[in-house]
Amino acid sequence: MPTDADHEDDVAAPPIPKGARNYMTPAGHAKLTAELRHLLRVERPRVVEVVAWAAGNGDRSENGDYLYGKKRLREIDRRARFLAKRLDIAEVVDPARQPQRDRVFFGATVTYADARDRERTVTILGADEADIARGEVSLYSPVARALLRARVGDSVRLHTPSGVEAVEVLAITYPATCPGG
Repeated sequence: MPTDADHEDDVAAPPIPKGARNYMTPAGHAKLTAELRHLLRVERPRVVEVVAWAAGNGDRSENGDYLYGKKRLREIDRRARFLAKRLDIAEVVDPARQPQRDRVFFGATVTYADARDRERTVTILGADEADIARGEVSLYSPVARALLRARVGDSVRLHTPSGVEAVEVLAITYPATCPGG
């Protein structure tokens, strides 16, 4: 039976449409794997040690170290469950191996212009690795969905909060191919 804790992961998680694949770059997969490993091998054992020490100090109801430690353990366990689930369903795709480089697919860096000739460059990544502050958008974002499969020179319809906007694809690049790949 699902608990509230099971649903808390879903609230903070970047959305992946039901039935869609959880695409991820090799770097994104490695980063999430490293985070999970750190949580389970370093952070959790350290917090368990503090909680055990605090529990030995007597009254737990007013013991800040104990109460905070138990709360932190729940947070670590929740994040670890989330990461394990996302990594379990991840489909690692190396954008450097994309053979069809004249069209926008997962891992592409795309420069496009709006009707006012304002240019913007985004890289299309997985939901768990995209960071808009770095110019990275989720494969499932409106911008990525509008750009997917487009070619340089194509005009696509981007659905924005203020309505539909036409944008023109100016450039498409992918990471350099791997040696021997």
